[in-house]
Amino acid sequence: MTTSMAVAALVLAGLLVFVSARSCGSASGHQAHRVVPPSTSVVDEGLDVVHDGYRIVLSEEPAERGAAVPVAFRILDMRGNPLTRYDIGHTKPLHFYVLREDMSQYQHLHPELHGDTWHTTIAVPDGGLYRLYAEFLAPERTDPMHSTVLGVSFVIPGDTALVPLAPPAASAKAGALTVSRADGAAAVAVNKVNELRFRVTDEAGAPVDRLDAYLGAYAHMSAFNSISMGLLHQHPQDQVIGELLGGPEIRFAAQFAHRGEHRLFLEFSVAGQVHRAEFTVFVT
Repeated sequence: MTTSMAVAALVLAGLLVFVSARSCGSASGHQAHRVVPPSTSVVDEGLDVVHDGYRIVLSEEPAERGAAVPVAFRILDMRGNPLTRYDIGHTKPLHFYVLREDMSQYQHLHPELHGDTWHTTIAVPDGGLYRLYAEFLAPERTDPMHSTVLGVSFVIPGDTALVPLAPPAASAKAGALTVSRADGAAAVAVNKVNELRFRVTDEAGAPVDRLDAYLGAYAHMSAFNSISMGLLHQHPQDQVIGELLGGPEIRFAAQFAHRGEHRLFLEFSVAGQVHRAEFTVFVT
């Protein structure tokens, strides 16, 4: 089988990915199942305060440094009313990400909805420009197969120690584990479906073939454009809920919209502990 045929088969397999979705919020929920197509969109997401007719509004913006800085926000619908009903996507009604402009301080959180306002705390260890991303499935969304991602920025003034972006590498540490790219530090093509393959090994170099189901998948990959800070959030393409492939290899079919460096945050769970590996990938 050629490489192009393998990637095409991988994308086709992604059509079989099932994610349980149900309504949640102030109204009573219902149970449903939706087929989620491969996450190969080439649009950088999370760059707009308004998207798909929805708006994110910060009601409590981080204003100082700290280990647990409060954040509160609302999602407004197409009529300007607070959105309080959400469909469940990967076991949560809303996924929330934090990233600083230098691609550091990444956080993946799950705020709690109180009334019409989402609340959480984030770590703000240093100054600089940060961006917050809210990803959710609105019951009235235009595209029933795709989540909405909104983004909003805030700035912490004062001296800031920016972290240089790490160069592309063949492997990365995730706690005591090692995650390696099958293609080493090779660049990937822009506006084409790329098969990204990662392999998890333990301290002795043995493959880790028992990954937990974490947030409805065996892995989550959040890829950020280092210039625009646009987000591409993906899940493995070769799994069906209930018949998940649990490692040691994790495969994604990813399509990037722009050239340049992208920072990838790969999250997975082993024996109940969540691990994160970080990679820089050059898109050309």
